[in-house]
Amino acid sequence: MNPNPAHSARLQALRHELERRDLAGLIIPHADEHQGEYVPPSAQRLTWLTGFTGSAGAAVVLRDRAAIFVDGRYTLQVEGEVDTTAFTVRHLIEQPVPTWLAETVGKGERIGFDPWLHTNDQITALSSACERAGAILTPCSDNPLDAVWTGRPPPPASPLVAHGLCFAGRSSADKRRDLAVQLSAERLDAVVLSAPESVAWLLNIRGADVDFTPLPRCFAILHEDGGVDLFVEPDRADQALIGHLGDGIRLAHPTEFEPSLKALGHGGKRVRLDSATAPYRIWELLREAGARIEGGADPCALPRASKNALEQAGTRAAHHRDGIAMVRFLSWLENAVRAGDQLDELSAAAALDALRARGEHFRGLSFPTISGAGSNGAIVHYRSSAQSNRPLTRGKLYLVDSGAQYLDGTTDITRTLLIGDTAGAEERQRFTLVLKGHIALARAVFPSGTTGSQLDLLARRALWAEGLDYDHGTGHGVGSFLSVHEGPQRISKAGNAVALLPGMILSNEPGYYKAGSYGIRIENLILVTKAPSRSGAERQMLCFETLTLAPLDRRLIDASLLDDEERSWLDDYHARVRVEIMPHLTEESERVWLDRATAPL
Repeated sequence: MNPNPAHSARLQALRHELERRDLAGLIIPHADEHQGEYVPPSAQRLTWLTGFTGSAGAAVVLRDRAAIFVDGRYTLQVEGEVDTTAFTVRHLIEQPVPTWLAETVGKGERIGFDPWLHTNDQITALSSACERAGAILTPCSDNPLDAVWTGRPPPPASPLVAHGLCFAGRSSADKRRDLAVQLSAERLDAVVLSAPESVAWLLNIRGADVDFTPLPRCFAILHEDGGVDLFVEPDRADQALIGHLGDGIRLAHPTEFEPSLKALGHGGKRVRLDSATAPYRIWELLREAGARIEGGADPCALPRASKNALEQAGTRAAHHRDGIAMVRFLSWLENAVRAGDQLDELSAAAALDALRARGEHFRGLSFPTISGAGSNGAIVHYRSSAQSNRPLTRGKLYLVDSGAQYLDGTTDITRTLLIGDTAGAEERQRFTLVLKGHIALARAVFPSGTTGSQLDLLARRALWAEGLDYDHGTGHGVGSFLSVHEGPQRISKAGNAVALLPGMILSNEPGYYKAGSYGIRIENLILVTKAPSRSGAERQMLCFETLTLAPLDRRLIDASLLDDEERSWLDDYHARVRVEIMPHLTEESERVWLDRATAPL
């Protein structure tokens, strides 16, 4: 519980505005018009209203009650950030918004929503829930919360920048030519691209409109001939950028977007929309204009996720530089603890960030560094602050989850470390169970057509055998100088029909969390690649190449719980880290540390 007078006043002001509009309630998602993980300050409505700073969630405000919905990553965090006397906390997945609405709203009540902030699929579920309760789901012409948000920041509009062919690996013209063939085969006249990462990938451009991800927030329309209408403010594209875009790209002001959508309805054109990401308002405009809408996957998603050879080489280089920074950090941390230096979450994270910033092509962090000491490590997406900052205490665990954006790749790594020399038996056992799951997934060999949900069991099996589990996915997709959390591929218990393809990058991050005590997570990034052919094999098999290069804390491993194959994998991995990183270390103390940290079990 975190009562805050400012948030109480905001909640009251919103209720007054809803009453003025004859609305019984409003749905407030953590989302902007593009459904991205990170939203700019101008779109952080959920945070402004409630104080919740997580990357996923929603709230519903009614006249006399309100609820906030978060997933398992944030069950501890929400208790510390939100006034739980004003907002009932619900599990976003197990107790979702539609279920609460059906149980709570009254007959005849009008529940408002911003049609730019919800997808068509979401509105279908929300509308059905309201109908079951006899209520009416009502689109708002403008967001009621914005009407009471004093001092709201302006929307970002960073300059568009070219992403060179030396990093992208394929020209925009080539990508658009391939997609034009696909559109023709599917008899589509156009595709509306609402995901900025797809626009960035297709046109080989980047931006800086949101934190931690080099995205330009914009919409685009891809036509059947491979031409693209890109909707951006004129001052965001200089002559060099226009030259980089080349022929076939028409720049238009964002105010032309809605008229352009309506124009697609003339003649009943067939238009593809991604049902998972496109805002409901786009569906609404196209329906009203008479377009024939084809719901389906964003055609950029799979080719974007399946990195080409140059992108794969780039991400290996980026992880190599990232590994050097991580080894220097891990060496510094252990030596500082031995010297008796007083370290805390914030100082440790600052030291790691500074070491990363020295790397070639570094363009910033890929997400806020999660630096959790002791019990803070049990908060899955914890973010340290001056109020929550804890010292790194001997005998306790320290979890650091971090990553960077480089022009040639995006990194994400988690290491769980012992502060001091002696770990408890329970911590060593749980760490080793997590390690067994990590190794099982890293060693997986599987046939083409396998999905990530089919492999998730490998990472959980050792934990499940002991009655343990973790409440988050095992692996998310990762972009190439794009989003650190990128679909459509993932590894999780939740069903996913997307098959893993060569070139896809995912995380491998099983964990274990003991609330109020400690957290454990081991994360490397892995690349899907073709497995070496075997004599007599009847099918093409795939496997994972581990990209991340940094030692695991051997002091936390109970070697008696590992079998011979697991020991061999770990020793081979550490030998590879030693061989690839050692030549780039200039300090003798770092070399000594790495030699010790990568010694065979």
